[in-house]
Amino acid sequence: MLKSVLLAGGGTAGHVEPALAVADALRAAEPRVRLTMLGTATGLEARLVPARGYELATIPKVPLPRRPTPALLTVPGRLAGAVNAAADAIVQARADVVVGFGAYVAVAAYLAARRKGVPIVVHEANPLPGFANRLGSRFTSYVATSYPSTPLRGARLTGIPLRAEILTLDRSPAAARAARQRYGLDPHRPTLLVFGGSQGARSLNTTMTRAAHALTRSGVQVLHATGPKNIDDVMADLPAGLPAPYQVLPYLDHIPSAYAAADMVLCRSGAMTCAELAAVGLPAAYVPLPHGNGEQRRNALPTVEAGGGLLVEDANLSADWIMAEVLPVLATPERLAKMSAACAGTGHPGAAQAIVAMIREAEASRKRSGGPPPPPPRGAAAPPPRPRRRRGRRARRRRRSPR
Repeated sequence: MLKSVLLAGGGTAGHVEPALAVADALRAAEPRVRLTMLGTATGLEARLVPARGYELATIPKVPLPRRPTPALLTVPGRLAGAVNAAADAIVQARADVVVGFGAYVAVAAYLAARRKGVPIVVHEANPLPGFANRLGSRFTSYVATSYPSTPLRGARLTGIPLRAEILTLDRSPAAARAARQRYGLDPHRPTLLVFGGSQGARSLNTTMTRAAHALTRSGVQVLHATGPKNIDDVMADLPAGLPAPYQVLPYLDHIPSAYAAADMVLCRSGAMTCAELAAVGLPAAYVPLPHGNGEQRRNALPTVEAGGGLLVEDANLSADWIMAEVLPVLATPERLAKMSAACAGTGHPGAAQAIVAMIREAEASRKRSGGPPPPPPRGAAAPPPRPRRRRGRRARRRRRSPR
């Protein structure tokens, strides 16, 4: 039976939230298991992990430069310190298994777990794996992915683990009316939810202020999370006297209720966002982040190809596109229902349970192979020495005699 699991996921919601969802599933399945999150003191996990009731162990932050710079020369020394701190956390937790979710926190956790002989489980949320999980997958046969095309050897498709509050969300008409009233919206109007991640997205904000009058004149109301730094600009740019409600917030402090209020979403296509919308069956118009390696476009493609969403490049997003592509969906209940069903068909509601099963397999494999037990924490009493096997006089005499 599992006694202790260390989960390494820090930095962004895309790493922290899946780790917390697996922690929740582990706690539900094994109420007595000790759960420790490994992160940094400055990442999102420093706030989210204690708020969810889990222990947080921190290591130094060691971001890996994407380009050759002088800072690259300092990485080996700083990484060694992070690996030592991760190894200490494994020892203190007496971890049976280490589960990593990518990013630099996971790099330190994987290297430390390998050093300590602790089984590793890897979860990759994106279609293209980053350096951390490519490294971790070399140390284990327990690799979970969210997309069937993710190029990691021996990986199993599980999807992204999500918290129960998302998986059990009620999007019935009665729940939608109640959620809209919570945000000061009309309970009966079609509703578009707009957000661009925790910091907002300038292109989405600008496009929506330009489309606001025409969209609301057509009967659609809007719930728009701008990002904390952008709310003043959006409020200044919005036309006065809009024909339908247009509620502006700096951020969404309870995303499930916003999903319940919405008929459709305009958003970026981060891995967590795509997974959550698929889980609740909420169609979206995805606007992938125009930077990076194109992974946000890949995140949205399965849902879009199934008919559960729309896709527009950031450079092509405009008020005219909103009116030509998004408004017809919101104005046609039959089309909304069809897209919602298609979207829900791309979700993986059992992802967290599948990863829990994989964690149990990893622990069982160590027991079968006779691997070392979890190391005792520092300061614990050392186990008594094994008694030396006594040899008889004849054996000792034979050992001393020359050949």
